Order: sequence, then C-alpha cells, then structure tokens
Amino acid sequence: MKKPNCLYEDFSKLDIRVGEVKEAILVESSKKLISLMVDMGEDYGVVEIMTGMQEWYGPEDFKGKKFLFLANLEPKPMMGRTSNGMIMATDIDGKPILNTVSDDLPNGTMVR
Repeated sequence: MKKPNCLYEDFSKLDIRVGEVKEAILVESSKKLISLMVDMGEDYGVVEIMTGMQEWYGPEDFKGKKFLFLANLEPKPMMGRTSNGMIMATDIDGKPILNTVSDDLPNGTMVR
C-alpha cells in the first residue's frame, strides 16, 4: 500500500543511524519482545531498543550484527523498560526481514 507524500522537512527530522547490537535478550514475561543493547556511536552511545520480533527471530539473530535504526524516535515504555529507538526492517507478507549493513560502516553513521 502506497503511503501519502511527505514534506522533505518531515523526512529530515528522522535520524537514521548504523547501530551494532552488543547484547540481545528475550524480555521476561513477553512473548513478543527482544531487548537490544545497541551501540549507536558517539552521539547516542549505547541505548536499549526493544523489538517485537520474537515470533520470527531469537537474540542470536541480532547480537554482533549491524543494522539501521531510527535513533531519535520518542522513548516508549515497554514491559517495565524504555525503548529508545526502532530497528528498521523490510516486510514480506507481514514478516519483518532483517537487513544487516556492512561491518565497515562505523557505529553511528548517518543515513541521508
């Protein structure tokens, strides 16, 4: 489904960065959430980001890998924790597909 156009000014508010998952654990008492500790580089440091992908992926699918993250998403409380961003993924028939990025890209590299 095609989404409506957005203004460049709206797009420019998004801070999409390369982040490296240093730690990934299943969130106790949740059937959906995985907690990711993500090194987002100098500007953000290491932040906790929650993902609801437990149905499709385990912690081992994230740990030690680099992905794109929306770094400046408003913090959101989830299961007694706070998610400070969102992992970017593609979607095929309702399943999120993880997209790793090159290990050569430094943590915190901005997407433009």
